Amino acid sequence: MALAIRLSRGGAKKRPYYRIVVADSRAPRDGRFIEKLGTYNPLLAKDSPERVKLDTDRIQHWLAVGAQPSDRVLRFLDAAGIRERAARNNPKKAEPGEKAKERAEERTKKAAEAAAAPQEEAEAVVGDEVEAATAEPTAETEAVADEVAEQAPPAAEGAETPDTSEAPAEEAAADQPDATNEGESAAEPAEGAEDVPPPSTESPQPAEAGAEGQSSEEPAEGAAEDTKA
Repeated sequence: MALAIRLSRGGAKKRPYYRIVVADSRAPRDGRFIEKLGTYNPLLAKDSPERVKLDTDRIQHWLAVGAQPSDRVLRFLDAAGIRERAARNNPKKAEPGEKAKERAEERTKKAAEAAAAPQEEAEAVVGDEVEAATAEPTAETEAVADEVAEQAPPAAEGAETPDTSEAPAEEAAADQPDATNEGESAAEPAEGAEDVPPPSTESPQPAEAGAEGQSSEEPAEGAAEDTKA
């Protein structure tokens, strides 16, 4: 029969009280035991002498006959100097399990989504407003488009509209009048005009004026004779 020195729980709910017993390893934890070897009260302070009580003589006896203490009882025996407990090294003891890791990943994912949600919502609202403004023309834009269509002359079928956007700069300059030359011709006289003397106030009557007047008023002698004949 395999013997074990272990704890057997007693006490009320949320107020545990343990007995240190030697029992068959196949028996229930709080079931039958062979002998009581001490007590353990976790509700007391750690420096209290009543926290752990041990019957050292009986414990040594059962250890001699082959009883194996549990890890918690072995801690008490090591503190009492009855048996030394070898130090354990478990580097993965503080490492969380698979489910804890999954829960941590879900929390980080939800936090990232919650942080990115306001920015995505703002971008979606702006995109919807831009699409609505470009896709659905307002009443004012429709009215302006109708007025422009009515005022524009109908284009003949097959006629090509001239591309005035890429007209060369030389043609535009040729169409414009030379403002400098016009200004000079209007304001300044032509060359050689300064040499002509100004007209005098007493205009001489040329000799030809009498002849011209005579020719205009009196017919020539030959013309008179022709008429008499």
